[in-house]
Amino acid sequence: MRAFAPASVSNLGPGFDVIGLALDHPGDTVEVERSDDPGVEIARVSGDGGVLSRDPTLNVAGVVAASVLARLRETAVAPSARRVPRGIRLWLHKGMPLASGLGSSAASSVAAAVAVNELCGQPLSRLELLASTLEGERVASGSPHADNAAPSLLGGIVLIRSYDPLDVLELPVPAGLWVAVVHPHCSVKTAEARALIAERRFRIEQCVANLGNMGALVSALYRADLKLLGRSIEDRLVEPIRARLIPGFAEVKAAAREAGALGCSISGSGPSVFALADDEARATEVSDAMREAFRTAVALEADTYVGRVNPAGATVEPDAAA
Repeated sequence: MRAFAPASVSNLGPGFDVIGLALDHPGDTVEVERSDDPGVEIARVSGDGGVLSRDPTLNVAGVVAASVLARLRETAVAPSARRVPRGIRLWLHKGMPLASGLGSSAASSVAAAVAVNELCGQPLSRLELLASTLEGERVASGSPHADNAAPSLLGGIVLIRSYDPLDVLELPVPAGLWVAVVHPHCSVKTAEARALIAERRFRIEQCVANLGNMGALVSALYRADLKLLGRSIEDRLVEPIRARLIPGFAEVKAAAREAGALGCSISGSGPSVFALADDEARATEVSDAMREAFRTAVALEADTYVGRVNPAGATVEPDAAA
């Protein structure tokens, strides 16, 4: 069984750890098959330049596959005709850059969870799968945040109301919304980016500003008010701290604004930067302007992605052979 999970943009400005959206591409693919050997074996990892471990206790795809198997055994809900296997052998293909701010670990985690669940006859709900993907995020960054995994799994724009208990809400996607993402050829490790803010104290006025923007962002989605949505992409808490990790960020954000972006901020931990636009042509102009700003400001080449919000999230290919 083979599953694909797309990249995602998280935080969307003021929504640190609580909101994210799914992209059409890039993404990761995981193929799985039953094994007579107990546990999880990672047969191969490709597309990562040889960086990722094949140790299933260190690779997020292996960790999540093991979590799904354990959950299946605990709940005993798998149909007898497709019983829980003793073990799983998997292949991970990275179709997206590592440490990019686009939910790389989440995509691998989600693809592994969906593929294993599909192999066993889909006994687990998407919410149960999401809980397992958080084990992968814990390994990758030290924190089980769902703002990348939830949209990668479910598609669309997803709000995490609560982590304990886990409660996620799928929000409406305005018809005219386009997303432009620029990934400069550098990296920011999520764990390091999170460490910058772990012990940080914030002033109450900063928190109030983010609360107002977050409320307005949700309202804008329900009202399909793209101008209000753009005004809401403002972060007084995390962006000012993480901006220093991204060479040329100020120039790139200014270029996006000048090109007509509705709003612009850091994608996840960075270094990718996202912007919102009201049509495809404008989104393309914005992405080109951001890429050129990286080049001229700090001599960094960058890749660009332009598209609508992906409504489907993770998908399966039942007839694929590993």
